[in-house]
Amino acid sequence: MEMYRERNKSAGERYGLVMDRIRAIGGENTVPPQFAGYFKDTAAFILKTDGILKMLGAVEETVQAAEQYFKSRTLEQLKQQNLELYGELLKERYSQSYLNPEYAVSELGEEFGGILSCLRAEIQAMVPYAFEMRIANITILAELFVEIYNLFEEANVGCEKAAAGCEEANIGYDEVRQPLYWFFHDYSEWFSADAILEDIDPAYDFFTRIVMESDLSDLRYLYRYGAYISKNELEIADFLNGLPQEEIQAMADTVTEGYRIGFEVTKKDLSKKKIAEVHYPIGFERVIRAAVLNLEKLGLKATIRRESISSYDSMGMGQRGCYSTMPNRQFRFDHQFDQGYYMDKAFVLRKLEVIRDTYEKNKAQAALVAGPVVTEVFGENPFSPQEKAARRLLDEKQQELRVFYTNEAGQITNKYIIGEERSFTVIAYPLPEIGKDFKEIFAETVRLNTLDYAAYRNFQEKIIAVLDQGEYVKITGKGENRTDLTVRLHPLEDSEKQTNFENCVADVNIPVGEVFTSPVLAGTNGRLHVTQVFLSGLKYENLEINFKNGMIESYGCTNFGTEEENKKFVFENVLMNHETLPLGEFAIGTNTTAYRMARKFRIADKLPILIAEKTGPHFAVGDTCYSHAEDIKVYNPDGKEIVARDNEASLTRLTDPDKAYFNCHTDITIPYDELDAVTVVTKDGANLPVMKDGKFAVAGCEELNLPLEER
Repeated sequence: MEMYRERNKSAGERYGLVMDRIRAIGGENTVPPQFAGYFKDTAAFILKTDGILKMLGAVEETVQAAEQYFKSRTLEQLKQQNLELYGELLKERYSQSYLNPEYAVSELGEEFGGILSCLRAEIQAMVPYAFEMRIANITILAELFVEIYNLFEEANVGCEKAAAGCEEANIGYDEVRQPLYWFFHDYSEWFSADAILEDIDPAYDFFTRIVMESDLSDLRYLYRYGAYISKNELEIADFLNGLPQEEIQAMADTVTEGYRIGFEVTKKDLSKKKIAEVHYPIGFERVIRAAVLNLEKLGLKATIRRESISSYDSMGMGQRGCYSTMPNRQFRFDHQFDQGYYMDKAFVLRKLEVIRDTYEKNKAQAALVAGPVVTEVFGENPFSPQEKAARRLLDEKQQELRVFYTNEAGQITNKYIIGEERSFTVIAYPLPEIGKDFKEIFAETVRLNTLDYAAYRNFQEKIIAVLDQGEYVKITGKGENRTDLTVRLHPLEDSEKQTNFENCVADVNIPVGEVFTSPVLAGTNGRLHVTQVFLSGLKYENLEINFKNGMIESYGCTNFGTEEENKKFVFENVLMNHETLPLGEFAIGTNTTAYRMARKFRIADKLPILIAEKTGPHFAVGDTCYSHAEDIKVYNPDGKEIVARDNEASLTRLTDPDKAYFNCHTDITIPYDELDAVTVVTKDGANLPVMKDGKFAVAGCEELNLPLEER
């Protein structure tokens, strides 16, 4: 944290000056009247963060003052303060907030409403910066705000028709955009470097200290994060506090043992690594503390960073790092592509330069990173985004730049945090928001996460034995599901020693229950359709993707009123702005117990993909599951080598690495009740059933159907 302290020290005088200037704004009337409310409201918000810094003693850098601050506040007082800081994001206030680009455009005009809403969204990040005592970050954001305010002041000078707006006041959109552009360009060295260092260096320990040093029985600790704290965080922390330590330890053991096994089964040397990136939802600190201690026994120190809070990091719907329940997912959706206000080729190249330089300077440290240990949550009410004309989108050139950046950044990261040497594990638990059956669902989920490893391994060996006889697999839907897809398999040179499918039990992807492969693209054709699916927190109605030789040929859904809106939604959030993607994975989920739980509690629409993918056949668009590690030999528990680690796209890494990877992987599951059949077709034309009428048809797997038959 020394770097942050040095920055704070150098920003000291500037911080005082810029805050004095912002205090004066409240009493001024020097900008066109149309914009006065925006600047006064935003200035008042900035001063709230200044107040937090003073109460925490951050300006004097006295940790004792921060400790005393939290001890002197009641839980109710901290709740109220949190609400004041994040209240504008809540649905009931968002419609009348400048954080909402639609409202900003209606009040400030089409030319400036969107970009000023973007600025207000960036300034919201001052709240977590204040709790982390990152005065320098607050200073530069405040200076950006004042710089843009000054432009509107200058435009108002001598304007006889100021009330008509900035066009009359002689100011243009590009004059306002330029400060924003240079802000992100000039401070790339901070933003990109900070994100990398927080992942690879345990010395950046703000969050680790909260987890390991707080009195977790006193829920006031939750407010130390400076994040939005909802009922979910309060109730899950309180619930976990009520569990005996042996249950907490068992939950931690499940995820860290899965992590260890992930290295073991892929024959990667964990002893060479010293760092594990820990991702978790706020409220799970009791489990995370136990997991961190387990990792230490494996020789690993934890790094924890905050979730993305800026458009610079492409603030989107997915949550990684240390995160809390979103106050309003529409806000994230509205600002998903705010980077479009300042992205160009020079910006992207500068960002990549900083990433490369930071890793090079810290390459010894980066080489010690073992990979992420991820705890996810599920149970939030389903979210269907509202598309707004005021929402910033990327233009065609920016979409290409985004794809270019993602590919290049992925390759740089893989060079220093070596893909062939790292692994991961992911586990998920429900939130209280899931409903009145929360405690029962939580207990069921714990049971899911600890299902009999050996039993599923044996069931899946039998399924793989049938699949490996095939030249291709035919998947068809039933009822309203229109899936009709042929997936081509790699030929096996020696079926006694080789297999196409990985027997995935409870290691990196918890819970148990899938077999998967990387299909051959040529000859993989047809339609994938699901009537309803939730991907990264977004709801899709009648998602349909058509493949030709393994590549997406066409796509759509029925979320919105026009075909154009529906295609754009899928393009942005499934294709991730790529013109096409390959079918990177075909899998069959075998966890019928998870499926039964979903139906019993009526929570199928709330399951995370981590569990949902185990409840039917699923298909991933994007990279294969072996991305950046294709040359490492991988074996199933029966000793057979999994040879289907590549496809025609990933093989181009040997000749043209820029075309090999897409840096995305989105799983789409067909639930058992929408499935007609999964049929293996052999080279001589025989049809071997794997699933029929949504049930398993492989001899010796009858037990998997029992949960499907329960009423």
